[in-house]
Amino acid sequence: MLTPAQFPGVLADDYPAACAELGLEPAAEGYGLVFGQDGDGARWTVAISDTALVACALAAWDCGLEYDLSPDDRSVVASLPGWPLPVAVAAPGVADPHDPSEEEGGRPPLAPPDTRVWGPAQRRLGADEIALQWRVWREQLGAPASPGGADKKPTGLHKGIRRALEGAQEYVSNPPPPGRIRSAPAGEGVRTLRVDGPGWSMVARTDDIAFVLLDEEPGEVLPVGRGPALPGLLEALEQLAVRPASAAPA
Repeated sequence: MLTPAQFPGVLADDYPAACAELGLEPAAEGYGLVFGQDGDGARWTVAISDTALVACALAAWDCGLEYDLSPDDRSVVASLPGWPLPVAVAAPGVADPHDPSEEEGGRPPLAPPDTRVWGPAQRRLGADEIALQWRVWREQLGAPASPGGADKKPTGLHKGIRRALEGAQEYVSNPPPPGRIRSAPAGEGVRTLRVDGPGWSMVARTDDIAFVLLDEEPGEVLPVGRGPALPGLLEALEQLAVRPASAAPA
């Protein structure tokens, strides 16, 4: 999915920037991204306007069900060479995946980020993984000592954590571009928040603590204790967050 509420974090910090990475206009309804191969095995990313088709396919596959994902040609918005994410495929009768030439694709092919280095894309991928595997990371890192929460002027904190908390607090007064604050269900009355900013990403549960990842701290996951003020910040961010359409409140 490539919508304000759901998009590959590897692309950018927010939805308009993610669209720009693919040369697409940030349409309010978003796009579905289909990763496929042509008859010669070349990788192509096809952006379609039929977001419901992709959403239904993802829901079916998550449940272990078969679903025929066959976009109508009329819904195709763009065909881009390469894949922006690593995709494991073993399609019978199709040549091994490879990128089309730049001449054939009309632009350099999309490619997954190099996991051997650390930068904004890897930082966002890490945050996405923590959001998906919250319980595992929570158990590994345990309960951090409370640093006093997310006060407007926090003291005694790692300077990168302080910058992230201050950036998140600034969003409450000056809402950022769509997609910088996203919310997903995480159980009865609980939400997972994904918040991104220049050089930082935050993952939090509205009933728990937060984790921060920083460009300047390769591979590090920094826990932020709940404290007295973090709950209020998370509640304010939740009010600003965009949600998947199916999760939107009535």
